[in-house]
Amino acid sequence: MPIKQECQEPLADKIDTNIISLSRFIIEKQKQAKNATGDYSLVLNALGFAFKFIAHTVRRAELIHLTGLFGTSNATGDQQKKLDVLGDEIFINTMASSNIVKILVSEEQEELIRFETTEGTYAVCCDPIDGSSNIDAGVSVGTIVSLFKITSPPSEPGCEQDVLRSGHDMVAACYALYGASTHLLLTLGDGVNGFTLDTNLGEFILTEPDVRLPTDHPKKIYSVNEGNTCYWDESVKTFFDALKQPQDEDNEPYSARYVGSMVADMHRTVLYGGLYAYPGSSKSRNGKLRLLYEGFPMAFLIEQAGGKAVNDKGERILDLVPTKIHDKTSIWIGSSRDVDKYLKHIGKL
Repeated sequence: MPIKQECQEPLADKIDTNIISLSRFIIEKQKQAKNATGDYSLVLNALGFAFKFIAHTVRRAELIHLTGLFGTSNATGDQQKKLDVLGDEIFINTMASSNIVKILVSEEQEELIRFETTEGTYAVCCDPIDGSSNIDAGVSVGTIVSLFKITSPPSEPGCEQDVLRSGHDMVAACYALYGASTHLLLTLGDGVNGFTLDTNLGEFILTEPDVRLPTDHPKKIYSVNEGNTCYWDESVKTFFDALKQPQDEDNEPYSARYVGSMVADMHRTVLYGGLYAYPGSSKSRNGKLRLLYEGFPMAFLIEQAGGKAVNDKGERILDLVPTKIHDKTSIWIGSSRDVDKYLKHIGKL
């Protein structure tokens, strides 16, 4: 008598074989754009490669003796770590080889870098290794990028005016977080999508489509370096004092969470909600974050995910226009509910 075999579920029901990689995602977006030339796709794919290269390097940093200081300072006066220098070189070489990027602005370079290409139509602004001061302690670090389309003819050399523009002129922004997993959050101006690096496949896989900041009971979290309290204006001190008191909604105060790596703090804010702030102080009246490659891209991402981003004066970050490539800004960014609390506190709402 034949043995009756039990029906087995198809493997496709257990393992998703129709995954969307970053490359597939970019190509599908290109198909939706009229008169697409493919240049935009080439730049985005080049960025994806740079993130994978840096992620691989960060994981191996201690094993190949890449921890510790390099011995120099960058354009904004910060002591450079060895990984800062290597991450910068990765970005320079990757963007140069794309033949589509004409200008690169990096936190690690005092002047912008011009690539000799007659086809270059894009400018990339980046912080190659954000939070590198924490790398030796195994704390998550990241990369932050803003992308501008150059409007001048390809035959003309790039200049600072190609990037000294309003944040509204960005065509894309993203950050990569190098932690237990490597996460990539990307906006092309039509929402935010989250990818996770599959190290076996060597591909970023779409894992969080259409990311939105939580609006239903977002966590009451504020993230700020309270070691600077003595340098803050009185209005900033009183605002955070108020957050530490029981709130009207549920009689619970806000909780403090601060990693010290902007990408890590912002990734938590995107997933859980809350407020990230880096206000100006008597030490740095205009704030500490660089507008082109920290303030702009994070504000673009947060707004596309349903949040808000303003400076100490309550001005929308994306409305600002830098006058120098390393201009700094104060920032209050996160869930609309929490940014609105600050705006009401300073009488701007």
